[in-house]
Amino acid sequence: MTLIDRDDCTLVIIDVQSEFYPQHRLDVDRLRFDETVRRIAWLTAVADRLDIPVVVTEEAPEVSGATVPQIRDALPGKAVTLPKNAFSVWDNPDIAAALDATGRSTTVLVGIETDICVAHSAIQLHHAGQRVAVVDDATYAPGPAHERGLRRLAGRGIETLSTKEIFYDWVRTIQRADTFHDTHADLTVPPGVRL
Repeated sequence: MTLIDRDDCTLVIIDVQSEFYPQHRLDVDRLRFDETVRRIAWLTAVADRLDIPVVVTEEAPEVSGATVPQIRDALPGKAVTLPKNAFSVWDNPDIAAALDATGRSTTVLVGIETDICVAHSAIQLHHAGQRVAVVDDATYAPGPAHERGLRRLAGRGIETLSTKEIFYDWVRTIQRADTFHDTHADLTVPPGVRL
C-alpha cells in the first residue's frame, strides 16, 4: 500500500465533545484523554495549513455538548461540523454526502471511541471502497476498549498509524518537512512525541 496522499485525503474528527466524558466518569484516563485531544488539535491545525478538508461529527450534541474548544479553535474556516445519529459516519447521510463532496478517496479518522464510533466508521468506509487510516494515538476509548478497537481494525485490514507517521506521509520530503516547520513554528512536534 502506498503512503497517505494529502491531496486525496479528508480528516474526520469523531465526537470529541465537551460532555462526552464528564468529569465524574471514573473509567476515563484523563491524562491519556487530554493527550489525545492535544494530538487531534495539532493534527487539525496541520490539516488546515496543508489544505486537507476536515469533517467534524458530534453525537447527540444536545447531551454530549459541542466539540471541545481546543479542537474547535484549530478548525479551518471551511471545516464542516455535522450531527451524528448512527455510530458509523458513513451510516449518516449528511456526513456521507460531506465526505463524497470532497472528491477524495482516503479518510483519516481520529476521535472517540476507538472500539465503537471510530471502528464502525472505519469498517463501513472501508467496505464502501474508501482507503481508511486510523490515527491510533489520536483516538481514545477508556480502559482496554482502545486496544480492543485497534485489534478489531487490524483484523479487518484497516491501516493504523501515529500522528507523527501521518504528518510525514503528508509532507513526504525532508525539504517539505523543514519548510513546514520553518513556516509554522507552532506545529513543530506532535504533542507527546519525542523526536
